[in-house]
Amino acid sequence: MPIDVIMPQMGESIAEGTLTVWLKKEGDRVERDENLFEISTDKVDAEIPSPAAGTLGKILVQEGETVEVGTVVAHILGEGEVAGTAAAAEAEPEPAAPGPPEPRPAAAEPAPAEAHEPVPPPAPPPEPARAAAAEKTAGDGDGRIPSKAELRGQRSSPLVRNIATEHGIELESVEGTGLSGRVTKRDILAHVAELERAPSTPGVGRREEKPRQEMAPAAPAQAQPGAPAKPTSPAAQAGATPPFAEGDQVEVVPMSVMRQRIAEHMTASRRTSAHVTSFFEVDMSRVAGLRERNKTRFQEDSGVKLTYMPFIIGALVAGVKEWPILNASVWDDKIVFKRDINVGIAVAIPQERGFGLIVPVIRQADGLSLVGLARATNDLAERARTKKLSPEEVHGGTITITNPGVFGSLAGTPIINQPQVAILGVGAIEKRVKVVGPGDAIGVRTCAYFSISYDHRVVDGATADHFMGVIKDKLENFTDPSLKA
Repeated sequence: MPIDVIMPQMGESIAEGTLTVWLKKEGDRVERDENLFEISTDKVDAEIPSPAAGTLGKILVQEGETVEVGTVVAHILGEGEVAGTAAAAEAEPEPAAPGPPEPRPAAAEPAPAEAHEPVPPPAPPPEPARAAAAEKTAGDGDGRIPSKAELRGQRSSPLVRNIATEHGIELESVEGTGLSGRVTKRDILAHVAELERAPSTPGVGRREEKPRQEMAPAAPAQAQPGAPAKPTSPAAQAGATPPFAEGDQVEVVPMSVMRQRIAEHMTASRRTSAHVTSFFEVDMSRVAGLRERNKTRFQEDSGVKLTYMPFIIGALVAGVKEWPILNASVWDDKIVFKRDINVGIAVAIPQERGFGLIVPVIRQADGLSLVGLARATNDLAERARTKKLSPEEVHGGTITITNPGVFGSLAGTPIINQPQVAILGVGAIEKRVKVVGPGDAIGVRTCAYFSISYDHRVVDGATADHFMGVIKDKLENFTDPSLKA
C-alpha cells in the first residue's frame, strides 16, 4: 500500500506549514530519509526527509501552499505500485457494516453539552485526534462546550492571533478554513486585505471602539491629520496603490515565505518596543592577539575554528550576569526575568536575490567554555545555512547578537528580536589609528563599534551603558585559562 507523506509538526505551537520547494518530482526514486521537500513555518525553514524508500507518487500539495499539520502532501509508492494506485486506494470504499460511515476525528464538530463523551475510534492519527479531543473538552470550567466561533480563537496559531490583534480583528468574525473552522494565516490575511479594500464599511469584523470618554488612559490616541500611517504587513497592503506607474519597467516578484516572516516580525517589533540604540568602541587588540596565537592549536584540539564570536558571547554572558534586566521580557505591566542565558546568533542565509535571516539559539550559554561556545556557534551556523535546524533550536532565545561587521558594516542599529528586550550589534573588526599609552602616543589598534538596541520601556540608558561597559572591559582584558597569553 502507498505510504502517506504528511506535513510534520515542527514544534508544539506550530499548527501549519508552507510547502516551499519539492526536491523530487512525481515518478522519482527516493530513499528512506532522503530529503523530499522544504517547508517554512512560523519558527524555522527545514528540509523534510522521505518516510520510506520507493517512488514519489501523486503530489497533493503544490509549492507555495500552506496546509495544516498532518495533511497528506504526497504518497510514496512501493515496488510494483503505479502512480494511480494511491488514488485508487483512496477511492475504493472500505468494507463496513450498513449505515452511515463514522465521521473522521479531524472533521468532528463539537458535541452538544448534554452528549456523552464519544468512545474514541481505534488508532486515529495523532494530530487530528488531539485536535478533536481539544474541541470536545475545551470549556470555560463549568462544563460548557464552546461554540465553533470560539474555537477559532482558541485553536489559532500565535502568529494568527498577533495579526488579528495588530489589525483590531475579532477572530470569531473570520470564517476559518482550517481544522474544525480554525482560522489559518491565509484566512486572517485575506480578511485583512478585504477590510483594506472596503474602507467604506468601518467596523466590519473589527473590535468595537469604545467612546472616547470610556477609553482607558493608556490607550493609544487616534491618528491626527498628517501623522504617519500605522505600518501594515505586506499582505495587508495587497489592495494598496502599486508603487509604480503604468508603463514603468518593473518586475514584480512575490516575497519568499522567509521574507514575509522577517517583514512581519520586524514591523511588529518596531510597534511593540520603544527602540533606543547606544554605541561603544571596543579595543579588540587583546582578543585579536589571543586568537592569532592560539587558532592553529585550538583547531587541532577542538576541530573547529576560533573566531571572534565565542569571545563576544562570553563577554555578553558576563554583562547579563551583572545586569539581568537585559535578559528579560515584558509581559503586560510585568517584567519576566529569565534565569537561563540563551543567546541567539543571527545567521544570514543566501537566497536567490539577497539574503534571508534566521536566529538559532545557544542554550544556557553561561554554562559553556570558550571551546563549547566555539563548537555551538559553528554547528548552529552551518546547520542554519543547510536548513538542518530543528524548531527547538530557533526559539527560546533571551538575548540576541547580530554581526553585520562580517559584511564590512561599520555599525548598525538592529531591531529587537521579540519578546526580548535587547540585541547586540557587532561592527567590522579592523585596525585603526588610535591615541594610546600614558604619553598620548599614536598607535595602531584593532577596534570595533558595538551597538546595543534596547527596549526603553524597561531598560534605561544608564543601565544599557553599564551593561556595555562590562562587555567592553571583558573584551579589552580578556583572560581564559585554555588560551596561551
